[in-house]
Amino acid sequence: MSSTITLDFVLRQGAFSLEVRERLEARVVALFGPSGAGKTTVLESIAGLRRPDEGVIEIGSDRLVDTSIGLALPPHQRRVGYVPQDLALFPHLDVRRNILFSAVDGAGPDFDAVVALLEIGEMLVREVGELSGGERQRVALARALVAAPALLLLDEPLAALDRPLRERVLPYLIRIRDEFSIPMIYVSHDPVEVNAIADWVLVLDQGRVVRRGPTA
Repeated sequence: MSSTITLDFVLRQGAFSLEVRERLEARVVALFGPSGAGKTTVLESIAGLRRPDEGVIEIGSDRLVDTSIGLALPPHQRRVGYVPQDLALFPHLDVRRNILFSAVDGAGPDFDAVVALLEIGEMLVREVGELSGGERQRVALARALVAAPALLLLDEPLAALDRPLRERVLPYLIRIRDEFSIPMIYVSHDPVEVNAIADWVLVLDQGRVVRRGPTA
Protein backbone atom coordinates (compact mmCIF):
# COMPACT_ATOMS: atom_id res chain seq x y z
CA MET A 1 0.00 0.00 0.00
CA SER A 2 1.20 3.50 -0.74
CA SER A 3 -0.24 6.90 0.10
CA THR A 4 0.57 10.00 -1.89
CA ILE A 5 2.94 12.21 0.07
CA THR A 6 3.09 15.84 -1.00
CA LEU A 7 6.22 17.75 -0.05
CA ASP A 8 6.01 21.24 -1.54
CA PHE A 9 7.79 23.61 0.81
CA VAL A 10 10.71 25.90 1.52
CA LEU A 11 12.52 26.08 4.85
CA ARG A 12 15.26 28.61 5.55
CA GLN A 13 17.79 28.25 8.32
CA GLY A 14 20.47 30.93 8.34
CA ALA A 15 22.43 30.69 5.11
CA PHE A 16 20.93 27.26 4.33
CA SER A 17 17.66 26.84 2.48
CA LEU A 18 15.78 23.62 1.75
CA GLU A 19 13.38 23.50 -1.18
CA VAL A 20 11.41 20.33 -1.95
CA ARG A 21 8.76 19.99 -4.67
CA GLU A 22 7.75 16.32 -4.77
CA ARG A 23 4.66 14.10 -4.96
CA LEU A 24 5.67 10.66 -3.78
CA GLU A 25 3.69 7.45 -4.26
CA ALA A 26 6.27 4.71 -3.65
CA ARG A 27 6.07 2.40 -0.62
CA VAL A 28 9.57 3.34 0.51
CA VAL A 29 11.31 6.54 -0.57
CA ALA A 30 15.01 6.86 0.20
CA LEU A 31 16.66 10.23 0.78
CA PHE A 32 20.26 9.94 -0.32
CA GLY A 33 23.08 12.47 -0.44
CA PRO A 34 26.04 13.97 1.39
CA SER A 35 26.01 15.17 5.00
CA GLY A 36 24.43 18.60 5.27
CA ALA A 37 22.29 18.14 2.16
CA GLY A 38 19.04 18.54 4.12
CA LYS A 39 17.88 14.94 4.48
CA THR A 40 17.23 15.08 8.23
CA THR A 41 15.63 18.51 7.85
CA VAL A 42 13.10 17.00 5.44
CA LEU A 43 12.14 14.39 8.05
CA GLU A 44 11.96 16.96 10.85
CA SER A 45 9.73 19.17 8.71
CA ILE A 46 7.32 16.29 8.10
CA ALA A 47 7.38 15.26 11.78
CA GLY A 48 6.64 18.80 12.97
CA LEU A 49 10.00 19.48 14.60
CA ARG A 50 10.75 22.25 12.11
CA ARG A 51 8.29 24.65 10.53
CA PRO A 52 8.59 25.49 6.83
CA ASP A 53 8.61 29.14 5.86
CA GLU A 54 6.21 28.49 3.01
CA GLY A 55 4.41 25.61 1.40
CA VAL A 56 2.35 22.48 1.96
CA ILE A 57 2.99 19.02 3.44
CA GLU A 58 0.32 16.32 3.04
CA ILE A 59 0.03 12.59 3.70
CA GLY A 60 -2.81 11.31 1.57
CA SER A 61 -5.75 13.59 2.30
CA ASP A 62 -4.30 14.75 5.63
CA ARG A 63 -2.80 18.22 5.41
CA LEU A 64 -0.08 18.70 8.01
CA VAL A 65 1.26 22.08 6.90
CA ASP A 66 -0.23 24.87 4.80
CA THR A 67 1.52 28.14 5.44
CA SER A 68 -1.01 30.06 3.31
CA ILE A 69 -3.60 29.59 6.06
CA GLY A 70 -1.21 29.36 9.02
CA LEU A 71 -1.70 25.60 9.44
CA ALA A 72 1.04 23.59 11.13
CA LEU A 73 -0.25 20.62 13.10
CA PRO A 74 1.70 19.84 16.28
CA PRO A 75 3.79 16.65 16.13
CA HIS A 76 1.40 14.54 18.21
CA GLN A 77 -1.44 15.17 15.73
CA ARG A 78 0.47 14.17 12.60
CA ARG A 79 0.29 10.34 12.75
CA VAL A 80 3.96 10.18 11.83
CA GLY A 81 6.32 7.64 13.35
CA TYR A 82 9.77 9.21 13.57
CA VAL A 83 12.88 7.23 14.52
CA PRO A 84 15.74 9.76 14.84
CA GLN A 85 19.41 8.87 14.73
CA ASP A 86 19.70 8.95 18.54
CA LEU A 87 16.55 6.74 18.85
CA ALA A 88 15.20 8.89 21.75
CA LEU A 89 14.43 5.91 24.00
CA PHE A 90 13.62 6.57 27.66
CA PRO A 91 16.43 5.22 29.87
CA HIS A 92 14.22 5.15 32.99
CA LEU A 93 11.67 2.80 31.40
CA ASP A 94 12.04 -0.86 30.52
CA VAL A 95 11.56 -2.05 26.95
CA ARG A 96 7.84 -2.84 27.29
CA ARG A 97 7.03 0.59 28.71
CA ASN A 98 9.19 2.32 26.10
CA ILE A 99 7.14 0.68 23.37
CA LEU A 100 3.75 1.19 25.02
CA PHE A 101 4.48 4.87 25.67
CA SER A 102 3.43 5.64 22.09
CA ALA A 103 0.76 2.98 21.61
CA VAL A 104 -2.64 4.01 20.25
CA ASP A 105 -5.48 1.79 21.52
CA GLY A 106 -7.43 0.07 18.78
CA ALA A 107 -5.30 1.44 15.96
CA GLY A 108 -2.16 0.43 14.17
CA PRO A 109 -0.29 -2.86 14.32
CA ASP A 110 -1.01 -5.12 17.30
CA PHE A 111 1.60 -4.95 20.07
CA ASP A 112 2.15 -8.71 20.09
CA ALA A 113 2.46 -8.78 16.30
CA VAL A 114 5.11 -6.06 16.38
CA VAL A 115 7.02 -7.80 19.16
CA ALA A 116 6.94 -11.09 17.25
CA LEU A 117 7.98 -9.53 13.95
CA LEU A 118 10.97 -7.76 15.50
CA GLU A 119 11.82 -10.72 17.78
CA ILE A 120 12.05 -8.64 20.95
CA GLY A 121 9.79 -10.65 23.26
CA GLU A 122 12.66 -11.84 25.44
CA MET A 123 13.85 -8.30 26.13
CA LEU A 124 10.56 -6.67 27.19
CA VAL A 125 11.50 -6.58 30.89
CA ARG A 126 15.07 -5.41 30.30
CA GLU A 127 16.33 -1.88 30.81
CA VAL A 128 17.32 0.13 27.75
CA GLY A 129 20.87 0.48 29.05
CA GLU A 130 21.32 -3.30 28.91
CA LEU A 131 20.56 -3.52 25.18
CA SER A 132 22.97 -3.71 22.27
CA GLY A 133 22.81 -1.18 19.46
CA GLY A 134 20.82 -3.52 17.24
CA GLU A 135 18.38 -4.33 20.04
CA ARG A 136 17.82 -0.63 20.80
CA GLN A 137 17.15 -0.02 17.12
CA ARG A 138 14.46 -2.71 17.06
CA VAL A 139 12.83 -1.30 20.20
CA ALA A 140 12.72 2.17 18.64
CA LEU A 141 11.11 0.70 15.53
CA ALA A 142 8.52 -1.11 17.65
CA ARG A 143 7.64 2.09 19.51
CA ALA A 144 7.13 3.93 16.22
CA LEU A 145 4.96 1.15 14.79
CA VAL A 146 2.52 0.83 17.70
CA ALA A 147 1.80 4.57 17.43
CA ALA A 148 -0.33 3.72 14.34
CA PRO A 149 1.59 5.95 11.94
CA ALA A 150 0.34 6.89 8.48
CA LEU A 151 4.00 7.40 7.57
CA LEU A 152 7.24 6.07 9.06
CA LEU A 153 10.34 8.28 9.01
CA LEU A 154 13.68 6.53 9.55
CA ASP A 155 16.81 8.67 9.88
CA GLU A 156 19.86 6.52 9.08
CA PRO A 157 18.55 3.66 11.22
CA LEU A 158 21.61 1.45 10.64
CA ALA A 159 24.36 4.08 10.52
CA ALA A 160 25.55 3.55 14.11
CA LEU A 161 25.87 -0.21 13.65
CA ASP A 162 28.87 -2.10 12.31
CA ARG A 163 28.49 -3.97 9.03
CA PRO A 164 27.66 -7.44 10.47
CA LEU A 165 25.00 -5.94 12.74
CA ARG A 166 23.56 -3.89 9.88
CA GLU A 167 23.16 -7.08 7.90
CA ARG A 168 21.23 -8.63 10.80
CA VAL A 169 18.92 -5.64 11.37
CA LEU A 170 18.15 -4.79 7.73
CA PRO A 171 15.86 -7.83 7.27
CA TYR A 172 13.65 -6.51 10.10
CA LEU A 173 13.16 -3.27 8.17
CA ILE A 174 12.24 -5.25 5.08
CA ARG A 175 9.71 -7.25 7.13
CA ILE A 176 8.13 -4.01 8.35
CA ARG A 177 7.83 -2.82 4.76
CA ASP A 178 6.27 -6.05 3.56
CA GLU A 179 4.00 -7.01 6.47
CA PHE A 180 2.66 -3.70 7.80
CA SER A 181 2.35 -1.77 4.50
CA ILE A 182 3.22 1.55 6.13
CA PRO A 183 4.81 4.05 3.73
CA MET A 184 8.36 5.01 4.72
CA ILE A 185 10.85 7.75 4.05
CA TYR A 186 14.28 6.34 4.72
CA VAL A 187 17.49 8.38 5.05
CA SER A 188 20.73 6.57 4.27
CA HIS A 189 24.27 7.04 2.98
CA ASP A 190 24.50 3.35 2.05
CA PRO A 191 23.49 2.36 -1.51
CA VAL A 192 23.22 -1.29 -0.44
CA GLU A 193 20.53 -0.39 2.11
CA VAL A 194 18.75 1.87 -0.35
CA ASN A 195 18.58 -0.78 -3.05
CA ALA A 196 17.43 -3.42 -0.54
CA ILE A 197 14.51 -1.50 0.93
CA ALA A 198 13.47 1.45 -1.24
CA ASP A 199 11.35 1.71 -4.39
CA TRP A 200 12.23 5.32 -5.19
CA VAL A 201 15.23 7.54 -4.46
CA LEU A 202 15.58 11.29 -4.07
CA VAL A 203 19.17 12.53 -4.16
CA LEU A 204 19.65 15.77 -2.23
CA ASP A 205 22.54 18.19 -2.41
CA GLN A 206 22.74 21.61 -0.77
CA GLY A 207 19.04 21.66 0.04
CA ARG A 208 17.78 20.69 -3.43
CA VAL A 209 16.62 17.46 -5.04
CA VAL A 210 19.16 16.98 -7.82
CA ARG A 211 18.07 13.54 -8.98
CA ARG A 212 15.08 11.24 -8.59
CA GLY A 213 14.13 7.83 -9.86
CA PRO A 214 13.47 4.17 -9.08
CA THR A 215 16.03 2.01 -7.34
CA ALA A 216 18.02 -0.40 -9.45
